[in-house]
Amino acid sequence: MARRLSPPHAARMEVVPKVTFANLNKTVEFESGKLPYDEHGKPESILDVAMNNGIQLEHACGGVCACTTCHVIVKAGDGNLSEAEEDELDKLDFAPGLTPHSRLACQAVVKGDVTVEIPSWNRNYVSEGGGSLNLGDAIPPPKTTPPPPPDGTSTSAPE
Repeated sequence: MARRLSPPHAARMEVVPKVTFANLNKTVEFESGKLPYDEHGKPESILDVAMNNGIQLEHACGGVCACTTCHVIVKAGDGNLSEAEEDELDKLDFAPGLTPHSRLACQAVVKGDVTVEIPSWNRNYVSEGGGSLNLGDAIPPPKTTPPPPPDGTSTSAPE
């Protein structure tokens, strides 16, 4: 993990974590506390870092820990991520390809250097630059009955 001095050479060191997406051969870094938050998962989560750096990691629920589409496997740096909370662990039980190093990218907040792998079932989506799927878009709006004509006559065929 790189550390930089703030001008003018302040004694306080700033943390610049790196996130490596191993199977994409991409490494991104960001200054802790300075990443613009776009509401993709928790602030400075793996998902937030990915989205802020042009890596379109799937997150069907919008990054609110309600699905497992942002499932990643941590290859290195487990200790540089926030502790998994109970709701994340419960949700991970439903993730395909679960490993002892599985995390939801929307919940795992980056605190230092980390290397992750995107599972193969999600990799094609990322390599094609897909965007997030909003499940609400897949549900058609309810059918409505047209209002009766203003003259009170029926529009149904006579029996």
